[in-house]
Amino acid sequence: MSGLFGITRRPLRGFRWWLSLGWLFVLAVVYVSLTPAPPTLGVEGEDKLGHFLSYLLLMLWFTQLYMRRAHLWWAFGLIGLGVGLEFAQGMTAYRSFEYADMLANSSGVLLGWLLGGTPCAFLLQRVERVIVSRGQGLR
Repeated sequence: MSGLFGITRRPLRGFRWWLSLGWLFVLAVVYVSLTPAPPTLGVEGEDKLGHFLSYLLLMLWFTQLYMRRAHLWWAFGLIGLGVGLEFAQGMTAYRSFEYADMLANSSGVLLGWLLGGTPCAFLLQRVERVIVSRGQGLR
């Protein structure tokens, strides 16, 4: 199945639903990145871990939606998002610009890209099978 720009997507029954949810996750990352008081757990190093895990999960999410050819585009896009948000944070009076955050974001994207071709990339298809087998169906 071809999508935008001829990029082939995975054959998910609820593709639009999964894609919308992915974009909600992106918006959540943008919000948390730019809010004056982001949520914290009070653990040392949680900031960099949060950056890494957020971008890892975003990349894994989108690798589940699109075939391998599109993964590079998503990687560039998510790395660009992370860099852009760091510059945006530097322009605020309440957040700071950090190269280490960019590195954490990019590292998460890279690992997500590498894991995208493994069985990790098929979680959404498994979830859809369970939903369909229970008669719930996705549109």
